[in-house]
Amino acid sequence: MAETIDYRWLDEVGAGSIFFPRGDDRSAPQGAYDLLIPVDEGASVAARFYVHDPGAPSILYFHGNGEVAADHDDIAPLYGQIGVNLFVAEFRGYGQSGGSPTFAHLMGDASPTAAFFHEHLDAGNFSPARYLMGRSLGNHPALELAANAPQRFSGLVIESGAWNLARLFTRFGVMDDDRARSIDAAHNDKLRGITLPTLIIHGANDDLVPVAQAIGLNELLGEVAKELLLVEGAGHNDLLWVDAPAYFAAIRSLIETTA
Repeated sequence: MAETIDYRWLDEVGAGSIFFPRGDDRSAPQGAYDLLIPVDEGASVAARFYVHDPGAPSILYFHGNGEVAADHDDIAPLYGQIGVNLFVAEFRGYGQSGGSPTFAHLMGDASPTAAFFHEHLDAGNFSPARYLMGRSLGNHPALELAANAPQRFSGLVIESGAWNLARLFTRFGVMDDDRARSIDAAHNDKLRGITLPTLIIHGANDDLVPVAQAIGLNELLGEVAKELLLVEGAGHNDLLWVDAPAYFAAIRSLIETTA
C-alpha cells in the first residue's frame, strides 16, 4: 500500500476552482437503478448501476468533471454490447449526491465507494471479475484505488486523465512551495507502485488535457502490463465517439486477458 497523502492542502490553495458540479434528478432507465453510498458521517454519494448480466464483469467507473451518472444512460448499452456491467459513481455535489466537492473528498471517498461496490456485487452474486475506470477528473479516484486498494480489481482503465498534480500546483501558483513538491513527489511515487494491468486511452488532439499526460502516465507506470491507445482526431469530450470500435475493443481486450 502506498503512503497516505493528505490532499487537503490542495483545497486550501485553490483546488475548489476545478470542480463544476451540477445536480440531476433523472430516473434510471430500464435495466439500471440508483444507489446512495455512505462515504462519511452524514455524507453520501450517488451511483447508477447499469446491469447487463450478473455473470459478466463489472466496471467501477468514475465520470468526468461537469458530468453526472445519468449522462451515461445512452453510453452504458455500449458497455453491455461488450458484455460489461457499468457502475457509475458520482462525487459530492454531483448528480444526486449531497455535499460539496473538494479534492480531499474526491480522493477520500474512493475507498468507501469501492467497498460499497464490492459488497453490493457480492450480495447480488455478481461475477468476481471487476475493474476500475476513471475518465478525466475521475482518473484521480481510480488511480487512488489502483494504488491503495487494488484487491479484487483485475485491471484499470484511464481515459483522458490529468494525473499530474504539478499541473495543478502550477495553475495555483504554488509549485515552488515545499509542500507542493512533497505532495507531488509522494503522489508520483504512489502511482509508480500501481501493479494492475492498465489501459490508457487519450485523444491525440485533446486540447484540455494534453496527450503528454497520457504518455507521462504510461512511462510512470513502469513495468506494469499496460497499453496506450491514442485516438487520432479525437479531443477531450468526443473521444468515445470518434472511434468507438477501437475504444471498446481495447477495453474488451483488457478484460479478456485479465478476467
